[in-house]
Formats: sequence, structure tokens, C-alpha cells
Amino acid sequence: MKYSEDPNKQYHIQVGKGDVGRYVIMPGDPKRCEKIAKYFDNAQLVADSREYVTYTGYLDGVKVSVTSTGIGGPSASIAMEELVNCGADTFVRIGTCGGMQLEVKSGDVVVATGAIRMEGTSKEYAPIEFPAVADLDVTNALREAAREKGCAHHVGVVQCKDAFYGQHCPERMPVSYELLAKWEAWKRMGCLASEMESAALFIAASHLKVRCGSCFLVVANQEREKEGLDNPVVHDTDLAIQVAVEGIRKLIKEDQKA
Repeated sequence: MKYSEDPNKQYHIQVGKGDVGRYVIMPGDPKRCEKIAKYFDNAQLVADSREYVTYTGYLDGVKVSVTSTGIGGPSASIAMEELVNCGADTFVRIGTCGGMQLEVKSGDVVVATGAIRMEGTSKEYAPIEFPAVADLDVTNALREAAREKGCAHHVGVVQCKDAFYGQHCPERMPVSYELLAKWEAWKRMGCLASEMESAALFIAASHLKVRCGSCFLVVANQEREKEGLDNPVVHDTDLAIQVAVEGIRKLIKEDQKA
């Protein structure tokens, strides 16, 4: 069923076939789209609808796009579904996260290999036993990009939740017993950081047979705060954006070889 007033455009993102490249960077914040698009050649605003802002341009002569997703799994999965309908097949989520291991410091970059599905969207795609795993080619491209940028980075599992304040104020929640116990379990299992979109995107990508990976700026680390360790709050996402853009460049190069 078509809900859009323009039958050639997707209902939520208001993008049509040919408007986007096969490679799409997906920040949460719409305001980051213009910042990311500045790394493209000949970038043009394609659509601005709800939380979804889309720019399309070129990297190394290949059409690429950036589309914001808003906060959380529901809107992120909608963006991916509709972008796939328009021809996209390779996605890099770029965003922010909170560190969980003491060595994961403010300003570092985290590349996700997989995500803990402590959210609701992915459960409407797959049983909870199915893992939320990043695409290996995308992950390797992001890891190599981080290495080349010379930035402090970490590669591993992240945790995804639906309630931001469930993470930061778990004691006041009626289900505090569950939130606190599981947080300790994730830490003991070596989970690197907490964010809100990757689990839904990885599961949706598995279902849609497309590629998806994620990289994040560590804004701060509440565990370091608890231990009295240095824990400044960092907001500049440019380094993580550079890692995402360079990762896309590497994927373009490898895909052209193939």
C-alpha cells in the first residue's frame, strides 16, 4: 500500500529511486547530515521530512548519500527499509555512544562487531536468539579507516536500549532490578559501549540481505565517572565521521575490484 502523496517517493523519508547511492551513512541527528555531506563532492539536499534529512553526492566518482534516522530503532529501521526500496545496499551508522569499559575513553571511536538486543524493534524482525551482527566487510573497512586516522579506537560488541534514562537513571525505574543486573552482566562480558540504533539496523539488514556496520564517538563513560577517573564530555563527532567516510571509500574500492 502506498501512503505517500507522491507515489514515486517513500512515505517517511520522501526519497525515490535514483535519489540515493547504494552507499549510505546514517547519523541519528538530522543536523549532522550537512556536516557529513561536506565530505562529498557535489552534495545536494534531496529530502527533508520528519527526522529524515537526505543529501546525495559523490565519493571517488561514486554516488553516495547520508540520511538521518532520528533516535532509536523504530525510526532507524524505517529509514533502512525505505532506502533499500530506493536502491541502497550498504549502510554505515555513525553516532555517539557512552563507554562501558574503563579503557573506552571520551573522544575514542568504537566500531561495533555486534549489538546486544536490549530494545524492541529487532524483536519484530527476528526471534531474540538470532544475533545482531555487523557485516564483516563494513566492519573491517571501518576498523582499517580508524587505524589509518591514527585515532584511539575499540572494536567489539555494543549494547542497544530504547530508554536513554533507563541507562543513566536506572535506580529510579520500577524495573531497576533488571536494568542494574543486566548492565553489570554486559560489562562483565566485555561490552564496549551503549547506544540505541545498531541492534535494530543489524537485524533489519540481515533480513533485507544488505550490509551494515557502525562506528561511534564516545561522548563520555559513566563507569570511569564512578571510579573517579578522568571523564570529560566530548561532542565533536568529526573524527568518527571521517572514519565512516573513509570506510565507505574503502568499500567502494573493494567493490570495484570485485
